[in-house]
Amino acid sequence: MRATKGAVNVAVLVLRVAVGGMLLVAGGLKIGHSVELAAALAGFRLLPAQIVGPLALALPVFEVLLGAYLIAGLFTRIVAAIACVQFVVYAAAIASAVARHISANCGCFGPADTAVADWPHVALDLALAIAAAFIAYGAPGAIALDRRLRPS
Repeated sequence: MRATKGAVNVAVLVLRVAVGGMLLVAGGLKIGHSVELAAALAGFRLLPAQIVGPLALALPVFEVLLGAYLIAGLFTRIVAAIACVQFVVYAAAIASAVARHISANCGCFGPADTAVADWPHVALDLALAIAAAFIAYGAPGAIALDRRLRPS
């Protein structure tokens, strides 16, 4: 049992750093490019125009914060659950665009990312959601600030 818990802790650490790092990079590349992100979000034709602008300003910062908290292992379970929901929402939005034959720019990694929404992007977001769910399940994992705050 002890070896299994140790393996889960290491797996959670690896996934925390991988998913958290990806969120840090994705959010960081969008910061300062709210106009381009708003255009990408509007391209999915899912949100009212009044929401697109504020979301384009807030989303990059939100992603950076989620990534930083995951890497640090701080409030790991709740942050991973939020990231899981976020990836499911992304997958649903992309799937919606693909199913409606809308050639929407993904915008996942800032304005330089010109990838068009497609089924592999849906699969990637669902895989990230599964990874985030595993992080939440096994939280906090090895080398986490949560362990310092709540020693077991």
